[in-house]
Amino acid sequence: MLRRAWGLCLGLCLILLAGPARAEPQPVLRYCDYPVYPPISWSDGQQVRGLAPTLVRQVLGDLGYQVQVVVLGNWKRCLLDAAAGRVDVVLAYSTSQRQQGLLFSRVPVLREEVALFVNRRHLPRFKHLQDLRAYRGGLLFGESYGQDFDREVVQHGNIEWVSSSQQNFGKLIRQRIDFIPYERRTGQLFIEQLPGAEDIVALPQTVSVDYLRLAVSRQSPLAPRMAEIDAQLQRQVDSGAVQRWLAQSQDAYRAMLKAQRGATP
Repeated sequence: MLRRAWGLCLGLCLILLAGPARAEPQPVLRYCDYPVYPPISWSDGQQVRGLAPTLVRQVLGDLGYQVQVVVLGNWKRCLLDAAAGRVDVVLAYSTSQRQQGLLFSRVPVLREEVALFVNRRHLPRFKHLQDLRAYRGGLLFGESYGQDFDREVVQHGNIEWVSSSQQNFGKLIRQRIDFIPYERRTGQLFIEQLPGAEDIVALPQTVSVDYLRLAVSRQSPLAPRMAEIDAQLQRQVDSGAVQRWLAQSQDAYRAMLKAQRGATP
């Protein structure tokens, strides 16, 4: 009996000396962003900020993953890399073409209304999408605002493709293009402090309504967990976290611009 007790005591001491067991490192997933859409995603010059990266980190963190943020040269590169499996996750609108390489969450992250941003000094006559065939528009590489828009506007060859929103709105300010389709909330926030944008306005008509969704590469190890992703997204929406992160991002973006103006000599 004494020998058995001594053996148990010795075993316990060895366990204590060994210290706590090391936790297995969390697997890392790659999230691709093109941060030119405040307050959804934007860059402060050091890191990607906004609703999108905050949400992705929260949802994937709850599923046991670490998130590596990847920033590429344009939005089209993000979509292509996700479809090819080089990145795991993006936030995007769902289209039939994108569904070939991506799985989209059933639960939407955010409802978004697309408007036309124009220069009030040269207002296009717009009632129907077909009217835009007579004008020049600007889009970022990889952007799509629905099958109707693509069919009636993009496929008629009157779109100029660029890599940045600054470049796009700069062309609209100089009247080199006639319109920019853009999410209304993002566009209004973007032009608030944009130099020379005093004549840029959003038309009251709605071009389309779409829903921003979390999209997973079909080749990602995350692909079989879409039901869990939907459950996590629903929890964040129902708790009010998504709207809270959106408001915090808007405030932070405006504060960054204010600080930048204050630092300008």
